[in-house]
Amino acid sequence: MNSLTVSQNSHAGMTMLSNRFIDEYMKDANDAQMKVYLYLLRYAGTDMPTGISAIADCFNYTEKDILRALQYWDRMHVISLLHDETGKLTGIRLENLDAAPAGMISMPASDAAVTAPEAIPALPVTAPAFEQTAIPSVCDKSLITLDQVKAFKQQEATSELVFITEQYLGRPLSTENIRSIIFMTDVLHFSTDLIDHLVQYCVDRGKKDFRYIEKVALSWAQSGVSTPKEAAAVAAKYDKNVYTVMNALGKSGTPTQKEASYIQKWFREYGFTPDMILEACERCVLATDKHRFEYTDGILQSWRENSIHTMQDITEADAAFRKKKATRPPRSTAPSNPFHQFRQNQYDYDELLQRVKIN
Repeated sequence: MNSLTVSQNSHAGMTMLSNRFIDEYMKDANDAQMKVYLYLLRYAGTDMPTGISAIADCFNYTEKDILRALQYWDRMHVISLLHDETGKLTGIRLENLDAAPAGMISMPASDAAVTAPEAIPALPVTAPAFEQTAIPSVCDKSLITLDQVKAFKQQEATSELVFITEQYLGRPLSTENIRSIIFMTDVLHFSTDLIDHLVQYCVDRGKKDFRYIEKVALSWAQSGVSTPKEAAAVAAKYDKNVYTVMNALGKSGTPTQKEASYIQKWFREYGFTPDMILEACERCVLATDKHRFEYTDGILQSWRENSIHTMQDITEADAAFRKKKATRPPRSTAPSNPFHQFRQNQYDYDELLQRVKIN
């Protein structure tokens, strides 16, 4: 990605955190969102360009993680994402929170206002494909007009969804793609966060075809999925990687929510490849029979902190460890018998015998 210019409405040149940010915004933000905002706040005073990849490298996140965090703060009106005429991200402006009227805080978790924007005409509910009481088995977009597509792209909240989807797919969305997203919001009643999660889920699996994305969306809707958390739980049941890891750790059956969250973290947050994760699992199984997920997580977290990202890195780290171990002084081989742990004196038995005879 090209470099971005980060600017600030006030307090330029200083790293200053607004009390209002602490009082109203910080409690709902996750770790990644907090780190990204503080990074932007610190960087704004330098007047130096940065970029999505630079921020991702700083915190060892993926670029998708950074984009999601930026989208979150933009939706909360804490920052503003600036684009050129083509829709390309060119800058980030940090807003002066103290200058905004009190109580203007968004609630992105529910996205109730986003799922049915007033500016977008409602789809005809009389058509069989758009019955509100049943989930359609196919994605029928024939009733979505070009005016609806245009209005959708112009809405502030939904335009952000279009932007982030284009970043995931690496290409502009077609009219048919926009129709698919409108179908998801107006018919399947997906929130923007859920659609964001859906697209990332598919792209992470190498699927950028909207027909595949539509099928996954319909499957989730028929399973009653309404939040990203529920989607992750459903996806875990059918994720080949999840069951591969479960088998590697000697586990059988459906993973628990905690077990699935560990595996998803290793793939998505840590960004390890399957062979790296399976290597950690193998080491765990050889070392312990208990708390295997926690033990494996400790191995992977150590690799992550020491910038070990490939199988070659593991080989080199193991070689360095063996070399370091070989140079350590050998431990004492003296027995640890308590009868030998007293000071042993050297006695002249002939002299002692002579003393006895004299007495």
